[in-house]
Formats: sequence, C-alpha cells, structure tokens
Amino acid sequence: MKLAQSQQTNRRVAQIVIYVFLFVCALLVIAPFVWMVSISFDRMANIQVPFPPSFIPDLFSIFNYELVFENGRIFRAYLNSGLVTFGSVVLQVSAALLGGYAFSKGRFKGKKLLFLVVLATMMVPIEARLIPLYSMFNRVGLLDTFWPVILPSILYGLGVFLIKQFFDQIPDSLREAAAIDGASEFRTFFQIYAPLAGPITATLLILSFMGNWNEFVWPLVVLNSEQLQTIPLFLASFSLENGTALAGMTMALATMSVVPIIIVFICLQRYIIQSIALSGLKE
Repeated sequence: MKLAQSQQTNRRVAQIVIYVFLFVCALLVIAPFVWMVSISFDRMANIQVPFPPSFIPDLFSIFNYELVFENGRIFRAYLNSGLVTFGSVVLQVSAALLGGYAFSKGRFKGKKLLFLVVLATMMVPIEARLIPLYSMFNRVGLLDTFWPVILPSILYGLGVFLIKQFFDQIPDSLREAAAIDGASEFRTFFQIYAPLAGPITATLLILSFMGNWNEFVWPLVVLNSEQLQTIPLFLASFSLENGTALAGMTMALATMSVVPIIIVFICLQRYIIQSIALSGLKE
C-alpha cells in the first residue's frame, strides 16, 4: 500500500516538474513577441529604446500605428504579400493533394523511387537553388515579377508526404467502389477523397501560408522594384533605413506583419488536432 502511494506521489511530482518546465519554455518563446508588441505601443520608443526590456509601455499610445498607416507603402506591401501568398498556397496545396493521392492510391512503375526523389527535395535548402532558379527565370524574362516567387512553390515535398500519410489511412474499398460505379480517377479524387482530406488540408494551408508570407531570401533576389516589395522586404528595408531611431514604428510594422498569420492560425487550428488524430502522425 505504501509502495503504491509512493509511486503515485512520484508520478505527481514528475508531472508538476514537466508542467513547470513547459511553462518556462513557453514564457521564453512568447517573451520576445510580448516585448515587440509592448514597444510598438510605446510612444517614447522612437526616441529611445527602453532598456532593460520592459513588457509594459512607459507611455501607452497608438501613435506608432498611426504613423505606419500614414505611410501608404504598408498597404502596397500587404497587397503584394497577399497576392504572392494566395497564389503560392493554391499551387502548393493543390499539387500536394494530387501528388499525395497519386503516391498513396496510384499504381505505376517507379512509384517508390519517385516518392524518394520528392522527399529528397525537402533536404535541398533554398540557398542551393538560388543560382539555377535565378538563371532560369532570367532567361524567360520573368525577373522582377511575382511569377518567380509563386511558381517554384508548386514543389512541396512536405505537403505530398503528409497527404500520402493521410490517404494511406483511408481504405482502398472506397476507390474500388467508385471504379465499379464507373467514376473516373479525377472524379473519385474530387468527390470522395478530397472532401475527406479537410483536416490535413487545413493543416497544409496554415503551414503553407506561414512559409510563403514570411519568405524573404528568394523574393529579395528576384524582386527589385519598390512597388513589388512584400511585407518581409518592406520591413527589412524600413529597419535598415532607420535602424533603432524609429524602434516604435519598426515594432509596429513587425506586429502588423504577423497579424494575418495569427488570424489564419486561430481560424484553422482545430483542424490540426483532427489531422494528427486521423492520419496517425502522432505515432
């Protein structure tokens, strides 16, 4: 009896230690974001950055945001990021759904080898592809347009892998029944499998949106015009021009840059849990 009570006490202590450790880690992760928001609402931050860091503004004001909105470039940057992100997300998610379905339910020669090639693309960093991609788009005259930013996103190895894992859990009997009824492969996919992939599709939407909205290196290489700057490029150029002289405005811009990501995540976060539970990825 005492041994059982001792084991139960040890488990409770272990759980408390784990929760405290996770809480401390969460504080460390969220602290820079809270400090960024705090400075963005500090009217005096444009004169002197508060040091040591304070999580409560010394003089709370929306003055920095008023200055940001008076600058019309922010709206152009938002529009540019919206266009690029929308086009990239549509291409990435569509290609991932079709590719994942093909690798999961299709039967063709070299499927395993081709799937390994798709997975291998996840190991190639963007820095290794900069020169080939730049040369290719330079030859076709598409530099300084949105096309070089949108088109390469169609290759999405992680999305193909996640979709394949999800479709592997769905029985082949649905596809066989549809084939008996005379449904084509495309009709089977769009009317049966695609609707079932709602949770994993929402997960891919979040991941793809975050990745494309925050993309910096590749747009910096191919977008030279100020009118084509996306939010990350505009934020980088603004902070480079002003440094810490306008820290309040810089942090206000940074805060506004993450607002769309937060909104998308809040709207779709419940689907992430569903996709993990249904696809078996938790294992």
